[in-house]
Amino acid sequence: MKTKLLLLITLLSVTLYGQDVEKTTFSLNEAVAYGMENAYEIDYANKDVEIAEQRVRETTAIGLPQVNGAVDYQNYLKQPVSLLPAAAFDPYNQIRDLDDYYQVTPVPGNPVPGAPEGFIPINFGTKQNISASVILNQLIFDGSYLIGLKGVKVYLKQGENAKSKTEFIVKQTITNAYTYVLLVEENLSILEKNKTVLESNLNQTLKLVENGFSEEQDAQQLQLTLSAIINEINSTNRVKASAYKLLNLGLGLDINTPITLTETLESLLVSNLNLGLTSQDFDITNHIDYQIANTNKESSELLMRFEKSKYLPSLNGFVNVGTAANNDQFQFFNNDQKWFASSVLGVNLSVPIFSSFSRDAKTQQAKIDLLKAETQLTETEQRLTVELQDARNDYQFAVESYNISKDNMALAESIESKENTKFFEGVSTSFDLSNAQNQLYSRQREYLESILYLINSRVTLENALNIK
Repeated sequence: MKTKLLLLITLLSVTLYGQDVEKTTFSLNEAVAYGMENAYEIDYANKDVEIAEQRVRETTAIGLPQVNGAVDYQNYLKQPVSLLPAAAFDPYNQIRDLDDYYQVTPVPGNPVPGAPEGFIPINFGTKQNISASVILNQLIFDGSYLIGLKGVKVYLKQGENAKSKTEFIVKQTITNAYTYVLLVEENLSILEKNKTVLESNLNQTLKLVENGFSEEQDAQQLQLTLSAIINEINSTNRVKASAYKLLNLGLGLDINTPITLTETLESLLVSNLNLGLTSQDFDITNHIDYQIANTNKESSELLMRFEKSKYLPSLNGFVNVGTAANNDQFQFFNNDQKWFASSVLGVNLSVPIFSSFSRDAKTQQAKIDLLKAETQLTETEQRLTVELQDARNDYQFAVESYNISKDNMALAESIESKENTKFFEGVSTSFDLSNAQNQLYSRQREYLESILYLINSRVTLENALNIK
C-alpha cells in the first residue's frame, strides 16, 4: 500500500513538474507562435492596449455621476474677534478691551451718558465646529465630452493597430533569428567537413614529402588553408552562441536557456519557395500601415471637432447634502449634541464668450494637423504600393539567386574534387588546389547567404502583402 501511494505521489509530482517545464524545442511556426505570446514587444503592446481600455473607462466616467464626501473639523485656538459699534452696546463708555465687556458697572452720577465712540470687540460662534457633506455632481451637457468619448475609442483602435504592427515585426524578427541560427549551424557543418578533408589532404601530403614525392611547400600551403578554416570555425562558434541568445531574446526566453530547433535549412527552403506570392492579390486598405495612417486621420478629425466643441456651453448639475454641529468642547458624539442638516440643489451653466482668439488658434492648428494626416495617408498608399513591388522583385531575385548559387556550389565542388585528384596524381600544384578550395569555400558562403536572403525576402513580401 505504501509503495502504491509513493508511486502515485511520484507520478503526480512528475506530471505537475512537466506542466511547468518551459518549452525549449521549436519548429519555426512554433517559435513564431511562442513569440506571439511571450516576446517582450508583444507584452509591451498588450499593456498599451490595456492602458487604452482603461483610458476609455476613465473618459466615459467623466459623464457619469461623481459622488464625493467631505468632513471638516475646526478648533479655534484663539477665536477671531469682530468689531461692533460701541454706541449700540456701551452706554456707560467703560469698555476698553474684550474682558471689560463682561465686567460693565454703571458710572456713579452719570447713569445716562452720551453715545460713546469706537467699536466693541466680540467673539461669534463656538470654539469648535464639525461638518460633514456629500456632494453629487452630474455632467448634463458638454460637447467636448461627446467628442472625447469617440476620441478614446480611436485611441483604443490605435493601440490595437500598434499591437498588430508589433506582431508583424516580431514574426519577422523571430524568423530572421531562427534562420540565422540554422545558417550558422549549417556553416559550421560545412566548415567541419572542409576541415576533415584538409586534414586528410595534409596528412597524405606530409607522407609524400617524407618519401620525396612532394615538396614541403605543398604541405605548407595546405597548412595555411587548414589554419584559416580552424580560425573560421572558432569565430563561427562564437557567432553561434550569440545567435542563440538573440533568438531567445526575440522569443522572450532567458538568453541563457538552451533551446533545440527542429527545422533544417532544407525544410525551410521547401516552405519558402513559392513564386505564387509574387502575383497574389493585394487590398491596400487591409494593410496594417494603411490602417494606422487612416486611424491617425480619424484622430485628427476628432481633434478638430473637439476644438470646435469648445465654443458650445456646458451644463452641470449638483446636489449637496450636509450636516453640522457646534460646541465649545469636543462633545459632538454625545446624545444631547444637536446637529443641523442642510441641502442644496443647483445647476451650473458655463458659456464661452471671448477667449482673445485662443480657441480659434487651436481650431486652426487642428485643421492643419488634419491636412497633414490626409497627406500622410496618401503618402502611405503610395509607399505601400512601391514597397510591394520592390518586395515582389526582391523575392523573385532571391529565388533566382538561390538557384544560381546552388548550381555554382555544385560546380565548385566538382572542380575542387577534380583538382584534388590531379594534385595527388602529381599533375597539379598546391596553389591550383588551394585556389580550387578557396573558390569552393566562397561558393559555399554565397549559397548560405542566398538561403538567408531568400527566407528574409519571403517574410518581407508577406509583410508587404499583410500576411500574418
